[in-house]
Amino acid sequence: MDERSVIAMPMARVNGVALHAEGEQLPAEALRQRACTELLRQAAQREGLLGAEDAPSSDGVISEAAAKAIEDLLEREVKLPEPADEALRRHFEAHKARFASGEKAHLRHILFAVTPGVDVAALRERAEHVLLDVRCHDDKEEGGFAARAREFSNCPSGAQGGDLGVLTETDCAPEFAREVFGHAEVGVLPRLVHSRFGLHVVEVLERTPGVVPSFEAVRGAVLQSMHQTSYVTALRQYLRLLAGQAEVVGVDLEAAETPLVQ
Repeated sequence: MDERSVIAMPMARVNGVALHAEGEQLPAEALRQRACTELLRQAAQREGLLGAEDAPSSDGVISEAAAKAIEDLLEREVKLPEPADEALRRHFEAHKARFASGEKAHLRHILFAVTPGVDVAALRERAEHVLLDVRCHDDKEEGGFAARAREFSNCPSGAQGGDLGVLTETDCAPEFAREVFGHAEVGVLPRLVHSRFGLHVVEVLERTPGVVPSFEAVRGAVLQSMHQTSYVTALRQYLRLLAGQAEVVGVDLEAAETPLVQ
Protein backbone atom coordinates (compact mmCIF):
# COMPACT_ATOMS: atom_id res chain seq x y z
CA MET A 1 0.00 0.00 0.00
CA ASP A 2 1.27 3.45 -0.89
CA GLU A 3 1.67 5.18 2.47
CA ARG A 4 0.92 8.51 0.85
CA SER A 5 -2.59 7.31 -0.01
CA VAL A 6 -3.50 6.26 3.53
CA ILE A 7 -5.90 8.50 5.40
CA ALA A 8 -4.71 9.41 8.89
CA MET A 9 -7.43 11.69 10.21
CA PRO A 10 -10.45 11.80 12.55
CA MET A 11 -13.45 9.56 11.93
CA ALA A 12 -14.89 10.05 8.44
CA ARG A 13 -18.67 10.43 8.37
CA VAL A 14 -21.61 11.07 6.05
CA ASN A 15 -24.48 12.82 7.85
CA GLY A 16 -23.09 11.49 11.13
CA VAL A 17 -22.74 7.89 9.92
CA ALA A 18 -19.22 6.54 10.47
CA LEU A 19 -17.52 5.10 7.40
CA HIS A 20 -14.93 3.02 9.26
CA ALA A 21 -14.11 1.65 12.68
CA GLU A 22 -12.44 3.81 15.31
CA GLY A 23 -8.71 4.04 14.59
CA GLU A 24 -8.99 2.25 11.24
CA GLN A 25 -6.97 3.70 8.38
CA LEU A 26 -8.14 3.35 4.79
CA PRO A 27 -6.67 4.15 1.38
CA ALA A 28 -8.22 7.32 -0.04
CA GLU A 29 -9.95 5.42 -2.85
CA ALA A 30 -11.59 2.97 -0.45
CA LEU A 31 -12.79 5.80 1.78
CA ARG A 32 -14.33 7.66 -1.18
CA GLN A 33 -16.00 4.41 -2.26
CA ARG A 34 -17.62 4.03 1.13
CA ALA A 35 -18.70 7.67 1.22
CA CYS A 36 -20.34 7.45 -2.22
CA THR A 37 -22.10 4.22 -1.30
CA GLU A 38 -23.38 5.71 1.96
CA LEU A 39 -24.63 8.83 0.19
CA LEU A 40 -26.62 6.61 -2.17
CA ARG A 41 -27.88 4.33 0.62
CA GLN A 42 -29.23 7.30 2.53
CA ALA A 43 -30.78 8.78 -0.62
CA ALA A 44 -32.54 5.45 -1.27
CA GLN A 45 -33.99 5.60 2.24
CA ARG A 46 -35.21 9.16 1.74
CA GLU A 47 -36.87 8.15 -1.51
CA GLY A 48 -38.69 5.26 0.14
CA LEU A 49 -36.76 2.62 -1.78
CA LEU A 50 -35.08 1.24 1.34
CA GLY A 51 -36.53 0.73 4.78
CA ALA A 52 -35.44 2.96 7.64
CA GLU A 53 -34.44 -0.16 9.57
CA ASP A 54 -31.58 -0.86 7.13
CA ALA A 55 -28.45 -0.32 9.19
CA PRO A 56 -25.38 1.55 7.91
CA SER A 57 -22.12 -0.31 7.56
CA SER A 58 -18.73 0.64 8.97
CA ASP A 59 -16.85 -2.04 7.01
CA GLY A 60 -17.98 -1.12 3.49
CA VAL A 61 -20.34 -4.11 3.12
CA ILE A 62 -23.97 -3.09 2.64
CA SER A 63 -27.03 -5.31 2.80
CA GLU A 64 -28.54 -6.98 -0.27
CA ALA A 65 -31.62 -4.80 0.19
CA ALA A 66 -29.48 -1.67 0.16
CA ALA A 67 -27.63 -2.80 -2.97
CA LYS A 68 -30.93 -3.41 -4.78
CA ALA A 69 -32.34 -0.08 -3.58
CA ILE A 70 -29.26 1.79 -4.83
CA GLU A 71 -29.59 0.05 -8.20
CA ASP A 72 -33.24 1.15 -8.42
CA LEU A 73 -32.34 4.67 -7.32
CA LEU A 74 -29.67 5.07 -9.99
CA GLU A 75 -31.95 3.65 -12.66
CA ARG A 76 -34.51 6.31 -11.76
CA GLU A 77 -32.26 9.30 -11.10
CA VAL A 78 -29.34 8.92 -13.52
CA LYS A 79 -30.83 9.58 -16.93
CA LEU A 80 -28.80 9.13 -20.09
CA PRO A 81 -29.53 11.21 -23.18
CA GLU A 82 -29.99 9.22 -26.37
CA PRO A 83 -27.23 10.42 -28.73
CA ALA A 84 -28.18 11.43 -32.24
CA ASP A 85 -26.81 9.46 -35.16
CA GLU A 86 -24.49 12.35 -36.03
CA ALA A 87 -22.95 12.25 -32.54
CA LEU A 88 -22.47 8.49 -32.82
CA ARG A 89 -20.65 8.91 -36.12
CA ARG A 90 -18.37 11.59 -34.65
CA HIS A 91 -17.54 9.29 -31.74
CA PHE A 92 -16.77 6.46 -34.15
CA GLU A 93 -14.50 8.63 -36.28
CA ALA A 94 -12.62 9.87 -33.20
CA HIS A 95 -12.08 6.36 -31.79
CA LYS A 96 -11.81 4.11 -34.84
CA ALA A 97 -8.91 2.13 -33.42
CA ARG A 98 -11.08 1.12 -30.47
CA PHE A 99 -13.52 -0.64 -32.77
CA ALA A 100 -10.95 -2.29 -35.00
CA SER A 101 -10.59 -6.06 -34.84
CA GLY A 102 -7.63 -8.30 -35.47
CA GLU A 103 -4.90 -5.94 -34.25
CA LYS A 104 -1.73 -7.77 -33.30
CA ALA A 105 1.36 -6.64 -31.43
CA HIS A 106 4.71 -8.27 -30.76
CA LEU A 107 5.38 -7.45 -27.11
CA ARG A 108 8.04 -7.71 -24.46
CA HIS A 109 7.50 -6.88 -20.83
CA ILE A 110 9.17 -6.75 -17.45
CA LEU A 111 6.71 -7.69 -14.70
CA PHE A 112 6.99 -6.35 -11.17
CA ALA A 113 4.44 -8.61 -9.47
CA VAL A 114 2.26 -7.29 -6.65
CA THR A 115 2.09 -10.07 -4.08
CA PRO A 116 0.72 -10.14 -0.52
CA GLY A 117 2.84 -8.07 1.82
CA VAL A 118 4.84 -6.36 -0.91
CA ASP A 119 5.79 -2.72 -0.40
CA VAL A 120 3.96 -1.24 -3.41
CA ALA A 121 5.65 2.16 -3.09
CA ALA A 122 9.10 0.57 -3.20
CA LEU A 123 8.01 -1.74 -6.02
CA ARG A 124 6.75 1.20 -8.07
CA GLU A 125 9.98 3.11 -7.48
CA ARG A 126 12.01 0.11 -8.69
CA ALA A 127 9.77 -0.29 -11.75
CA GLU A 128 10.04 3.40 -12.63
CA HIS A 129 13.82 3.19 -12.36
CA VAL A 130 13.95 0.19 -14.71
CA LEU A 131 11.55 1.92 -17.13
CA LEU A 132 13.84 4.93 -17.32
CA ASP A 133 16.86 2.66 -17.63
CA VAL A 134 15.58 0.68 -20.62
CA ARG A 135 14.38 3.84 -22.37
CA CYS A 136 17.90 5.24 -22.12
CA HIS A 137 19.74 2.16 -23.43
CA ASP A 138 19.91 0.39 -26.75
CA ASP A 139 18.92 -3.26 -26.44
CA LYS A 140 22.41 -4.34 -27.45
CA GLU A 141 23.88 -2.48 -24.50
CA GLU A 142 24.27 -3.78 -20.96
CA GLY A 143 21.18 -1.97 -19.71
CA GLY A 144 18.98 -3.07 -22.60
CA PHE A 145 15.44 -4.40 -22.31
CA ALA A 146 16.25 -8.11 -22.60
CA ALA A 147 18.98 -7.92 -19.97
CA ARG A 148 16.74 -6.05 -17.54
CA ALA A 149 13.89 -8.52 -18.13
CA ARG A 150 16.15 -11.44 -17.27
CA GLU A 151 17.32 -9.60 -14.15
CA PHE A 152 14.08 -8.16 -12.78
CA SER A 153 10.96 -9.72 -14.33
CA ASN A 154 8.73 -11.90 -12.16
CA CYS A 155 7.26 -13.49 -15.30
CA PRO A 156 8.65 -16.74 -16.79
CA SER A 157 9.10 -14.78 -20.03
CA GLY A 158 12.01 -13.01 -18.33
CA ALA A 159 14.22 -15.94 -19.27
CA GLN A 160 13.52 -15.06 -22.92
CA GLY A 161 14.27 -11.39 -22.39
CA GLY A 162 10.63 -10.65 -21.62
CA ASP A 163 9.40 -11.74 -25.06
CA LEU A 164 5.66 -12.51 -25.03
CA GLY A 165 5.43 -13.17 -28.76
CA VAL A 166 2.68 -11.83 -31.02
CA LEU A 167 -0.54 -11.22 -29.10
CA THR A 168 -4.06 -9.97 -29.79
CA GLU A 169 -6.25 -7.99 -27.42
CA THR A 170 -8.11 -11.12 -26.31
CA ASP A 171 -4.85 -12.77 -25.27
CA CYS A 172 -4.32 -10.21 -22.49
CA ALA A 173 -6.05 -9.10 -19.32
CA PRO A 174 -8.52 -6.31 -20.27
CA GLU A 175 -6.77 -3.60 -18.24
CA PHE A 176 -3.44 -4.52 -19.88
CA ALA A 177 -4.98 -4.63 -23.36
CA ARG A 178 -6.52 -1.15 -22.97
CA GLU A 179 -3.06 0.33 -22.43
CA VAL A 180 -1.38 -1.51 -25.29
CA PHE A 181 -3.90 -1.97 -28.10
CA GLY A 182 -5.74 0.72 -30.02
CA HIS A 183 -2.69 3.00 -29.97
CA ALA A 184 0.01 3.81 -32.50
CA GLU A 185 2.97 3.64 -30.10
CA VAL A 186 5.93 1.45 -31.01
CA GLY A 187 8.92 0.99 -28.72
CA VAL A 188 9.09 1.12 -24.93
CA LEU A 189 5.89 2.68 -23.62
CA PRO A 190 6.67 5.86 -21.65
CA ARG A 191 4.52 4.76 -18.71
CA LEU A 192 4.08 1.75 -16.45
CA VAL A 193 1.16 -0.46 -17.40
CA HIS A 194 -0.97 -1.59 -14.45
CA SER A 195 -2.73 -4.94 -14.41
CA ARG A 196 -4.12 -7.41 -11.89
CA PHE A 197 -0.69 -9.06 -11.92
CA GLY A 198 1.33 -5.97 -11.05
CA LEU A 199 3.31 -3.28 -12.83
CA HIS A 200 4.66 -3.81 -16.32
CA VAL A 201 7.39 -2.14 -18.33
CA VAL A 202 6.17 -2.82 -21.88
CA GLU A 203 7.86 -2.64 -25.25
CA VAL A 204 5.92 -2.89 -28.51
CA LEU A 205 8.32 -4.37 -31.03
CA GLU A 206 5.89 -4.35 -33.94
CA ARG A 207 2.23 -3.69 -34.65
CA THR A 208 -0.13 -5.13 -37.23
CA PRO A 209 -3.13 -2.77 -37.47
CA GLY A 210 -6.59 -4.20 -37.07
CA VAL A 211 -9.37 -3.92 -39.63
CA VAL A 212 -11.74 -1.02 -39.01
CA PRO A 213 -15.34 -2.06 -39.75
CA SER A 214 -18.01 0.22 -41.16
CA PHE A 215 -19.94 2.44 -38.77
CA GLU A 216 -23.11 0.48 -39.49
CA ALA A 217 -21.45 -2.79 -38.46
CA VAL A 218 -20.49 -1.50 -35.00
CA ARG A 219 -23.21 1.05 -34.36
CA GLY A 220 -24.37 -0.87 -31.28
CA ALA A 221 -20.85 -0.94 -29.82
CA VAL A 222 -20.46 2.80 -30.50
CA LEU A 223 -23.74 3.48 -28.72
CA GLN A 224 -22.65 1.38 -25.74
CA SER A 225 -19.32 3.23 -25.59
CA MET A 226 -21.06 6.61 -25.59
CA HIS A 227 -23.56 5.44 -22.96
CA GLN A 228 -20.70 4.35 -20.71
CA THR A 229 -19.03 7.76 -21.02
CA SER A 230 -22.33 9.57 -20.44
CA TYR A 231 -23.16 7.40 -17.43
CA VAL A 232 -19.88 8.23 -15.70
CA THR A 233 -20.53 11.94 -16.20
CA ALA A 234 -24.15 11.73 -15.05
CA LEU A 235 -23.29 9.66 -11.98
CA ARG A 236 -20.56 12.09 -10.95
CA GLN A 237 -23.05 14.95 -11.21
CA TYR A 238 -25.63 13.08 -9.13
CA LEU A 239 -23.10 12.20 -6.44
CA ARG A 240 -21.92 15.81 -6.40
CA LEU A 241 -25.54 16.89 -5.84
CA LEU A 242 -26.00 14.43 -2.98
CA ALA A 243 -22.71 15.46 -1.39
CA GLY A 244 -23.71 19.13 -1.58
CA GLN A 245 -26.87 18.35 0.38
CA ALA A 246 -25.07 16.25 2.99
CA GLU A 247 -22.58 16.77 5.79
CA VAL A 248 -19.46 14.92 4.64
CA VAL A 249 -16.55 14.91 7.07
CA GLY A 250 -13.05 13.54 6.51
CA VAL A 251 -13.48 12.56 2.84
CA ASP A 252 -12.26 14.42 -0.24
CA LEU A 253 -14.86 13.38 -2.81
CA GLU A 254 -13.58 15.86 -5.40
CA ALA A 255 -10.30 13.96 -5.67
CA ALA A 256 -12.02 11.02 -7.36
CA GLU A 257 -11.55 10.99 -11.14
CA THR A 258 -14.52 8.68 -11.61
CA PRO A 259 -17.50 7.79 -9.43
CA LEU A 260 -16.35 5.18 -6.93
CA VAL A 261 -19.56 3.24 -6.83
CA GLN A 262 -19.59 -0.50 -7.43
